[in-house]
Amino acid sequence: MRLTSFTDYGLRALMRMAGSPDRAFSTAELSQEFGISRNHLAKVISTLAGAGILKTRRGGGGGASLARPAASISLGEIVRLLEADQALVECFGADNTCVLTPRCRLKARLASAEAAFLSDLDRSTLADCIYRPAPT
Repeated sequence: MRLTSFTDYGLRALMRMAGSPDRAFSTAELSQEFGISRNHLAKVISTLAGAGILKTRRGGGGGASLARPAASISLGEIVRLLEADQALVECFGADNTCVLTPRCRLKARLASAEAAFLSDLDRSTLADCIYRPAPT
């Protein structure tokens, strides 16, 4: 399974925030640290905040921080949220035009594999993946 950059950026940001849970991070700070698009990261942060995984504050001293302890946020929860609009294959999506669909014997196996992938991620939390940058 390949995760989108949207999910990748979200996981990176959350792992970094989990490493310093008592402070807020600006989008500019995280995008610079990871060398990723600030605008793209802002959308990720907004999605995570909307789901209650992050809390955000505007203005001086503002930024984003974890809304819950890292140990209470499963990796499966994060991936499900950030990949919600991404079908693993076309036939899983609403706009399925695959001509094999009526007699396809692969779809059920792919669905099972995707469920196993997410189930495995459910067994780990953000606390298992804390990231702390090397001291400078």
